[in-house]
Amino acid sequence: MGSFTLTVPDEMVKAAQQIAETTSQPLEVVLLSRLKSALPLPPLPPDEEAELQALHYLSDDALWTIAREQMPDEQQAQMQTLMDKNSLGTISPDEYPTLEDLVDRGQRLMLRKSEAAAILTRRGYKVSLKDLAKRE
Repeated sequence: MGSFTLTVPDEMVKAAQQIAETTSQPLEVVLLSRLKSALPLPPLPPDEEAELQALHYLSDDALWTIAREQMPDEQQAQMQTLMDKNSLGTISPDEYPTLEDLVDRGQRLMLRKSEAAAILTRRGYKVSLKDLAKRE
């Protein structure tokens, strides 16, 4: 499937930038994640589903640790560099699988963080984006 350009209203970009800064994720990952969340999702692979279900058995402290987890800085920087190259059309065929892997890791991380935050919310905690940006 090819890529295309999408014009996003300024207010949506500003909101996504705030989320990106708060969660230490590249803007493109945040926007893609939000777009995917608006579309019907295929079922998760069994290993990912099992991992999310296992979160329900963790302590509150363990869930807070997961909810605050961040992609390592060097991986974030590499992903941003490759996303920039991809946007400019200068990414090499050898670099593209690395970008796909990093985006997949980022999406799995966001899924774990989201599920941990949802469980904490159901357990009575107030979870804000500011709370999730804190590094342990």
